[in-house]
Amino acid sequence: MIGIVGYGAGNIRSVSNALKILNVEHFVSNNPKELEKADKIIFPGVGEARSAMECLAKSGLTEWLKNVKVPFLGICLGMQLLFERTTERNTNCLGVIKGTNEKFPERNHGLKVPHMGWNDVEILVNCPIFHDIKSGEYFYFVHSYYAPITSETIGKTFYGIEFGSVVWHNNYYGVQFHPEKSGKIGLKLLSNFVNLC
Repeated sequence: MIGIVGYGAGNIRSVSNALKILNVEHFVSNNPKELEKADKIIFPGVGEARSAMECLAKSGLTEWLKNVKVPFLGICLGMQLLFERTTERNTNCLGVIKGTNEKFPERNHGLKVPHMGWNDVEILVNCPIFHDIKSGEYFYFVHSYYAPITSETIGKTFYGIEFGSVVWHNNYYGVQFHPEKSGKIGLKLLSNFVNLC
């Protein structure tokens, strides 16, 4: 059973719909005691980091998310919040992964900000979530802030600059793109997380 962390993120319905297509049982909750019953956790995210962290604090989820023992997948902002902090309103995040998220420069080699649309992911490390997915496949991105490339980076993407688009730390996985909006290849990644991680 998959537990989806419900804290007001805008893409919860699309994540739920993707899991329905895969015939995966799931539920949405912002209650740590309920989420504790899940075999795996998906932490989706759309929007602004400070507001998201405030919502997590109100729900009593902040400390719980730092200590999840089951496989965990952070999506978009859900990945970024795994880092120590973000320059978006100078917000302290969960600190599961070291590093700071930065905003794409306004003059990003003529590229528009936010980074929105399809882009490729170069796979750097063999990982269960990329089982039968080739390096260079395209996924759907929507974001203005980007993660640094660190020792936990297992996938990177180029948009004017190189940034970390996939991370892996113990039982924590994170993707900057939206697998639930990335067609068949995104469903394959979600299926890998559900079945292999």
